[in-house]
Amino acid sequence: MLLFLLIKVVILMMKLKYSICCGLDVHKKVIVATIVTTNKDGISEYKQKSFSTINSDIQRFHNWLIENDCYHVCMESTGKYWIPIFSYLENDIDVCLTHPKYVKAIKGKKTDKKDSKWIADLYKFDLVRCSFIPPKDFRQLRELARYRFKLVCMKSSEKNRIQNCMTVSNVGIANVLSDPFGKTATEIMSYLLEHTADSIDEKAVRKLIKKGVKAKSNEIIEAIKGYNIASDQAKKLELARGHLDYLDDMITQTEVELYVRMKPYSAFVEFVSTMPGMTELSSTIILAETGVNMDIFDDAKHLCSWCGLSPANNESAGKKKSVRIAKAGDYLKPMMVQCALAAIKSKKQPYFAVKYGRIKKRRGHKKAIIAIARMMVVCIYHMVSEKKPFCPADYEELMAPQNPVTHVVLNENNVFAYLESLGLR
Repeated sequence: MLLFLLIKVVILMMKLKYSICCGLDVHKKVIVATIVTTNKDGISEYKQKSFSTINSDIQRFHNWLIENDCYHVCMESTGKYWIPIFSYLENDIDVCLTHPKYVKAIKGKKTDKKDSKWIADLYKFDLVRCSFIPPKDFRQLRELARYRFKLVCMKSSEKNRIQNCMTVSNVGIANVLSDPFGKTATEIMSYLLEHTADSIDEKAVRKLIKKGVKAKSNEIIEAIKGYNIASDQAKKLELARGHLDYLDDMITQTEVELYVRMKPYSAFVEFVSTMPGMTELSSTIILAETGVNMDIFDDAKHLCSWCGLSPANNESAGKKKSVRIAKAGDYLKPMMVQCALAAIKSKKQPYFAVKYGRIKKRRGHKKAIIAIARMMVVCIYHMVSEKKPFCPADYEELMAPQNPVTHVVLNENNVFAYLESLGLR
């Protein structure tokens, strides 16, 4: 109780920013709203009302805010329930969406009305940190990009199931072929599903092997000899392969839609695509998450932190604890890591490969890859904000150093001559 009173006293001493604002506690079926009006003397009056989440009631809530001259609303991001509320209010009202950890109420006697009142009290003193909500067109792009990510994950799951069936059925194609889902492997599996181990023709199987396959034909034949695909595994393989083809078609349709919607911002896609490790698809997906307006971020470091690629600060009493990267960027961080892995393999532009080699010697592969991904995010920030292609300041110096560093092994015979060459006496 004493702590609660102390917080109340501190709040009264703070500077008021919004004289009229509203705090929302959003649920699946109910919205609890509290409008707080503060006069010049610091005295606040509260109006509370509950609304349902059906469209007509959300419209009534919108009109209720306008009637009370309330144009500043704060609500926490609870699942997907905030999205229809935000869509109704964003045109006429300034909506602040915040993480629940910033408006978490004190435990004890917790109710929906008290939660909405607490959010309103915090927001009127500007004590709430608002989350970045991109414009409507980029929100739609983001939904499509994230749906594509889910489809790719589903495709990976189906591939794992197919490989499990091949292992159970004693089909060792994956042991000799680099890609168990390539053209050669796919045609051989189709042939095996139509025949039994006793009826397969080696000549027919050899005709299915493409020219670019590195494995020898005899090795492939030995890998499939004695296979035994049971009826249950055969049915499972048939369904999984059909689902895999269906997922490929859905992913293609999603990518086409992304390209069509990203056409007005094609110039930014071209700028980002000039960086090694980036393609038009990866550039489109990244810009769908970040947007093209970099003014919303304080600087490049802020963007890196938002992507979850910056080390955390966790220090107490002069002791540094875990400084691992944050959990943010569930969709953007994996994409940046994949692009970083591609960038360090680029032979035409080995800029990031050189930096990766230097960091790997000291910090290891994993930390070096995260460092490269962070560098790429910094480059994206400057390319989009300045509307320039990839050309970092140290590119020429790194690629063709004018004064290469020479390492001199000093001993008692040459140490004084070396010091004199540096101008020392």
